[in-house]
Amino acid sequence: MTATPDIKYTAAELAEEQALTGQAYAAREDGNVPMFNGEDKQTLAERITVGIFVGVPLVAVLFAIPFAWGWGIGWSDIALSIIFFAITAHGITIGYHRLFTHGSFKPNRGVKIALAIAGSLAIEGPVARWVADHRKHHAFSDQDGDPHSPWRYGDSTIGLIKGFLFAHMGWLFDVEQTPISKYAPDLIKDKDIARISRLFPLWVAVSLISPAVLGGLLTWSWHGAVTAFFWASIIRVGMVHHVTWSINSVCHVWGKHPFMTRDRAGNVAWLAILSGGESWHNLHHSDPTCARHGVLRGQIDSSARIIELLEWFGWVSDVRWPKPERLEARRVAPRGENAAA
Repeated sequence: MTATPDIKYTAAELAEEQALTGQAYAAREDGNVPMFNGEDKQTLAERITVGIFVGVPLVAVLFAIPFAWGWGIGWSDIALSIIFFAITAHGITIGYHRLFTHGSFKPNRGVKIALAIAGSLAIEGPVARWVADHRKHHAFSDQDGDPHSPWRYGDSTIGLIKGFLFAHMGWLFDVEQTPISKYAPDLIKDKDIARISRLFPLWVAVSLISPAVLGGLLTWSWHGAVTAFFWASIIRVGMVHHVTWSINSVCHVWGKHPFMTRDRAGNVAWLAILSGGESWHNLHHSDPTCARHGVLRGQIDSSARIIELLEWFGWVSDVRWPKPERLEARRVAPRGENAAA
């Protein structure tokens, strides 16, 4: 595999990122970031819980075909699955990622709370925990200290297979945890976010039970409740998880590299729709605070479109839309490819 061109973060860029998100980048003068160990540890109960939420959807997928053959899948199941997938997936992409991790825009209080809850419904952990891990990922991307780099075990075939599996799911079982106090101090101080994080078990219950309740009411049957729980709860959660994890694994191994980065983040087009535009990962790692990841012609980015709509309503402000001069400074692709307006 051909490595992407290497670029160091300048002191100004690191300072900008830190100022926008409150994250603790410990940059050396050469622009690299040294490794350090996390202070928090994952408990046995937490590891078991992670195992349940990783394993159960996978098992459910194996039973999906015979289940559908014997029980069927109704339009209410399909509708609920799409609706809950869209809400929870965009809660991660717009809320957890572009807002809380990178400060790509400023929301009003209602939007902030709504996005934090929507992201929590994806069952990928409380806001501050998710953000801390992702900020550390950016600080050490594909270097020692990255929580989930697929290059962890080298670039040999066996090493890459191990690294890919680790980046996709294995890192979730790592006992060593990213210190939230160091990487997400801004979120700890936010009373709304702290309250939503404490209520994470409630959001898990709401996320799993609501589809079953709605399915039962829409079909007025226990059968409708059961099928909705299977498709719009279990399968949907598994889908959201694996799409999110694919950004860590797939997009750091394969993809195109039209922009300069200091890591191997690439653009993977076939993941764009399911990931809400997150798979335009090369631009994101080149310009982390940019609110739009799909900046080239034809690159679908539903998350950016929703942010655009929220801005139109006046509910968010100071959106960091892509600037032509900033993009051009990072381009390595032919200049004939135009950036989106």
